[in-house]
Amino acid sequence: MAQLTVNNQPLEIRLEPDTPLLWALRDAANLTGAKYGCGTGECGACMVIVDGQAMPSCTLSLGEAEGRSVTTIEGLSPDRSHPVQQALVAEQAIQCGFCTPGLVMAAAALLARNASPTDGDIASAITNICRCGTYPRLTRAIQRAGRILRGEEPGVPLPAPQTATTPGL
Repeated sequence: MAQLTVNNQPLEIRLEPDTPLLWALRDAANLTGAKYGCGTGECGACMVIVDGQAMPSCTLSLGEAEGRSVTTIEGLSPDRSHPVQQALVAEQAIQCGFCTPGLVMAAAALLARNASPTDGDIASAITNICRCGTYPRLTRAIQRAGRILRGEEPGVPLPAPQTATTPGL
């Protein structure tokens, strides 16, 4: 049984220590924001923040995560108010959405250590693959999120999440 902190909550997961953290999060903790992409840590779809560092959860084992603090997209900002989330929407940097949670986590980790990243800093830190090719908008969004974090620009209010309703129920 692995003990770790996930989204600021202590969590015990009863899976084999060599289980990838991605599957422990998705299957045992029902945190499905991180996506399975490549399985080799190259694409970034499964990115989470571990002890302040963006890491692919598909290549980090549950045993390696034991005792550490993990933040998933669900724990970053449940109400979508994190500056990276606001800026991605404002800059229209989201297309299909598959890579979005991993990109948000990588960008949030970058901005936590450097709220004034250069284009080069962003290119070095954000190695995630986006098949929709939103990289120029993504760079603008990360720069905008940095300005929001530095207090140079107001946050962007986001619409409330939509909920599905079934007529007659």
